[in-house]
Amino acid sequence: MSEKKTLAVEDRKKIFLIKELLEEKKAEDIVILDLKDLSSVTDTMIVASGHSDRHVQAVSEYLSQEMKKHGYFPLGSEGLQSGRWALLDYGEIVVHVFYDDIRLHYDLEGVWRDAPVIYDERQQACVSEVKE
Repeated sequence: MSEKKTLAVEDRKKIFLIKELLEEKKAEDIVILDLKDLSSVTDTMIVASGHSDRHVQAVSEYLSQEMKKHGYFPLGSEGLQSGRWALLDYGEIVVHVFYDDIRLHYDLEGVWRDAPVIYDERQQACVSEVKE
């Protein structure tokens, strides 16, 4: 029988720091998925969108620089200069910043549809619209 893993306090801090940094640079449609029981590669995946190539670059470069200031260095990164899809690998947390149409094409949220959702900016917007 497999035991469910729980997120460490330090990982939670890092996840919500990343979310805040993405929001500071106006990343859109932020989704945070809990993969710890589904993937051996990472525990958490964060997906966000930029509205242009330059926006994707700015968001991903800002995230990388600010995380370093907080003492978090990526194990690897890809696509920071392309502006289409940037990936920052922090080991237990992997961050994808997509240009909108590329995000739709790869549909990582669909690939990991069985993953528990930690945060979904789009759902929060829907919930607040319903309450109003």
